[in-house]
Amino acid sequence: MRRTTARTRPAAALALLTAGAIVLAGSGPSGAAPTTPVAESAPQAVQEVTDDNCDVYKSVPPSTEDGPAVKVIKAKRQLVIGVDQNSFRWGARNPNNGQIEGFDIDLARAIGAAIIGDPDKVILKPVATADRVDAVQKGRVDLIVRTMTINCKRMEQVAFSKPYFNISQRILVPKTSTAKTLQEAIKGHTVCAAKGSTAEAFLTKDATAAKLVPVENQLDCLVQLELGKVDAIMTDNGLAAGQAAQDQAVRILDGEVQPEVIGVAMLKTSPDLTARVNQVLADYYNSGAWRQSYDRWLKPYMVNEADRYWPGQH
Repeated sequence: MRRTTARTRPAAALALLTAGAIVLAGSGPSGAAPTTPVAESAPQAVQEVTDDNCDVYKSVPPSTEDGPAVKVIKAKRQLVIGVDQNSFRWGARNPNNGQIEGFDIDLARAIGAAIIGDPDKVILKPVATADRVDAVQKGRVDLIVRTMTINCKRMEQVAFSKPYFNISQRILVPKTSTAKTLQEAIKGHTVCAAKGSTAEAFLTKDATAAKLVPVENQLDCLVQLELGKVDAIMTDNGLAAGQAAQDQAVRILDGEVQPEVIGVAMLKTSPDLTARVNQVLADYYNSGAWRQSYDRWLKPYMVNEADRYWPGQH
């Protein structure tokens, strides 16, 4: 049942919603982890719901060669990467210093350092969930590093790197909710999801929710839940863990659907850039930097060890 009592919006949520649009990635993140980790329920058996039959692991082989697209970026000495600024622990603006930080941001800086030799020349440009493909196709960004699920439809629109994280869709509800399963939280209730997200597509196909509330960014769903305007949120497990960490009054339900992978997106006409990014991903993992970033940002909030989330370079 929908709650009618609204709670005060956290200061962190307000800070993220009112932050500016673009920031140079010059200052390092504070990286201080909260002292109270959020325990995520052990997931039940995963339900496969996708009709996709393409190979989401398919990408060009890694390479250190500088092709035409990489040479243009190096000549400009500027790499524009689309990121999130509203997803706690993945890509969020630190209210204390104004810098965007998180797991995806560490990867974005690593890609910038590898390609143009200077992470300070990376421009982190916040992009809404529904605008990710458009931002790449219209050249507003060179890359998207923003928890972007690889699927067949998107593979027709943009090129993807090799995957760098395994995810699945989860449901968040207030701790006062009586729902015990994902299905109980959805059926007959008002559920929030980001526009253009896998969660929105799943809920549209499932069609058992009384109402689907689409929003521009994931944080908007948390605010809607806090205000009692929706009964539940659907998002991927990494973002769900971050939201549960951000608001101690919500919990993640048992059960998950739609096992997927996320990758870096870019133009289909720049295979040399895709190859270069794939080389960075391989080096990033083999050097231990991927694990260090996972331990720093995500480990306190995820139910499984890092090996569960690294897809490997198929």
